[in-house]
Amino acid sequence: QVQLVESGGGLVQAGGSLRLSCAASGRTFSSYTMGWFRQAPGKEREFVAAITWNAGRTAYPDSVKGRFTISRDNAKNTVYLQMNSLKPEDTAVYYCAAPMRPWDMILSRPNEYEYWGQGTQVTVSS
Repeated sequence: QVQLVESGGGLVQAGGSLRLSCAASGRTFSSYTMGWFRQAPGKEREFVAAITWNAGRTAYPDSVKGRFTISRDNAKNTVYLQMNSLKPEDTAVYYCAAPMRPWDMILSRPNEYEYWGQGTQVTVSS
């Protein structure tokens, strides 16, 4: 049974930082692209970051580029999202995601991922 468990969310003031973690279990994720998404109330799930299996490639939308950094530790089956210079518009539930197949490419659409964590709330106050 594949499981993804996010942690590290919380309440932070604008300009602050948070580091999210996603611990994977049920299979070895070292060969898989991993992604982060977020969803604010009343909005669609939005791509935040992705990283290929060997961290050779990463991708971000313009809304977070330069502020967020995705990384991974394959030995620990864990993916991280470092979020700096947080803004109130970053407030959302953040989800970690993994595909069913080991695609060696960036995946940026929710329907490209089959496994999802339960999410962790990030709230940025102004």
